[in-house]
Amino acid sequence: MEPFLGANRLNWDDRAELHSTDTTGSYHIENVLAGGSNLYELETREVGDIVGKDIVHLQCHIGLDTISLKNLGAGSVTGLDFSPTAIAAARDFAAKAGTDVRFVEAPLFEAVEALGRTFDIAYVTWGSVNWLDDVFRWARVVADLLRPGGRLYLAEGHPLMFQCDRKAAALEFKHDWRTPIARPLAWNEELTYTGDDRVLKHPRYYEWIHPVSDVVNALISAGLTLDFLNEHDTVSWQHFSFAVRAGKDMFGLPENSPKIPMAYSIGATKRSVGKIPYLVTPKAIEGH
Repeated sequence: MEPFLGANRLNWDDRAELHSTDTTGSYHIENVLAGGSNLYELETREVGDIVGKDIVHLQCHIGLDTISLKNLGAGSVTGLDFSPTAIAAARDFAAKAGTDVRFVEAPLFEAVEALGRTFDIAYVTWGSVNWLDDVFRWARVVADLLRPGGRLYLAEGHPLMFQCDRKAAALEFKHDWRTPIARPLAWNEELTYTGDDRVLKHPRYYEWIHPVSDVVNALISAGLTLDFLNEHDTVSWQHFSFAVRAGKDMFGLPENSPKIPMAYSIGATKRSVGKIPYLVTPKAIEGH
């Protein structure tokens, strides 16, 4: 998998460089550095009580959400990302904000060893699991990072949305509902998603579509109990050119378009006992 993950790392190094010097306003940098939050209303509503909690923010990118969690009252917050450029930017933002937030550079699948501790909450949002080849392995990492009774909060783009051709002028299916591990979707995009007109030096990247059922079953098999599964008709970026703004910083489909779920969110709690013995990864999933 290293060729795919290596290309993604270079791509995200480029994005981190652009996003940390963002001039479009997408990342609300000054607001976060002044003690505010750039979390979306959906996340703030669903994540639950974080005051005094120890939180790990996986795939934290340039750390602004991580710092926001601390600004909102978390006891401690640790951000992890595989991009050295992103972690350097995150540490710089934390220093400018005068905020005590820890940032660690490591691949997601090495998080347990890199972090060396457990947490009350694992926070994972927007463009996370679609960058990972194995969602069952991801769920085991999440479980290992949580204390018994600890919680996961996940907000992510919906796989049904990812199946549609994002270059088309209207909703049109293009991709299968599940992406084989060894055959990811390959993209060449010169621009990042913020609207910045600066060109990425490494435009090639790879993604995987994971059905919601795989994500849910992965979490259950890793020892978590589902608290909620919600689907949403808006998402936090303009995935389609014809998508329209729907509330603050969110995008949905226009009135003349049939509606599909654009995002989903999951809350799950780590059980204090072991895994459910009869629930195992299906052979069909292991094989791709």
